[in-house]
Amino acid sequence: MSGRDRVLGRVRRALADVPADGLAYEQAVDRGYAREHGERTAEETVDLLAENLADYRAIVHRCTEDEVAGLLMRLYAERGSRTVLVPPELPPHWPAAVGPVRIHDRAVSTPHELDRVDSVLTGCAVAIAETGTIVLDGSPDQGRRRITLVPDHHVCVVRVPGQVVASVPQALERLDPARPLTWISGPSATSDIELDRVEGVHGPRTLEVVLMSGA
Repeated sequence: MSGRDRVLGRVRRALADVPADGLAYEQAVDRGYAREHGERTAEETVDLLAENLADYRAIVHRCTEDEVAGLLMRLYAERGSRTVLVPPELPPHWPAAVGPVRIHDRAVSTPHELDRVDSVLTGCAVAIAETGTIVLDGSPDQGRRRITLVPDHHVCVVRVPGQVVASVPQALERLDPARPLTWISGPSATSDIELDRVEGVHGPRTLEVVLMSGA
């Protein structure tokens, strides 16, 4: 008897006393889980997102859609960024007409070329308040996964309140599991056995999140 036969035999024995009522798995198993912890207004949910992002050492900014270009220029100037990598279909009014040189992602771009870029600017698919998480799904305003992993400085614009949800279950309902999902909770960081934190090991050292209202 093979290992497969033994495993299937145990499964059959375990299910021997289960009535064959024909119920689908989704109906037979209770899925009445809490979808969020507590009740909040949309404004309170955005405030919770900002609080948890900051707790993960992301730098949080707030602005209106009319103010986003000026804010981005200030962030680049403060960092001294001379180049900014942009996805193929970033809203044209986000980057200002003047400022860092825009670098467009290309399939032929090498990791070394991406590493020389000072900053990267993207949108997001959804933001989760309870976990302080930004999710990217490779949409045209976010670009390919690698452009947000190689450059050392990532600026992510979140449209509030439309792209903000309270919990992970609510976020999963908006996401396509077939897309390349990247879940970001703060800048890239790791720690050794002595809990010495090192940032920028496998992603951006600095994450700045712009909560843009009025979009």
